[in-house]
Amino acid sequence: MREYTVNLAWDNESAVWVATSDDIPGLVLEAGSLDALIERVRFVAPELLELNGVTQETFSVCFRSERHELVCW
Repeated sequence: MREYTVNLAWDNESAVWVATSDDIPGLVLEAGSLDALIERVRFVAPELLELNGVTQETFSVCFRSERHELVCW
């Protein structure tokens, strides 16, 4: 089974989570919460893979998240 990596990063300026992937061409999504973004990826990824000629029915996704914040005290 093929595994695709999706990177999830927090955009401080826009206050949204952003999903991108080098493995799934065309995948660029954003959402206000991490859970909502993961759901969007689950819905869109199969369609994008099909548009890119991938005919697999089952695959796994590895979500990697990153969030950096400036903390002042």
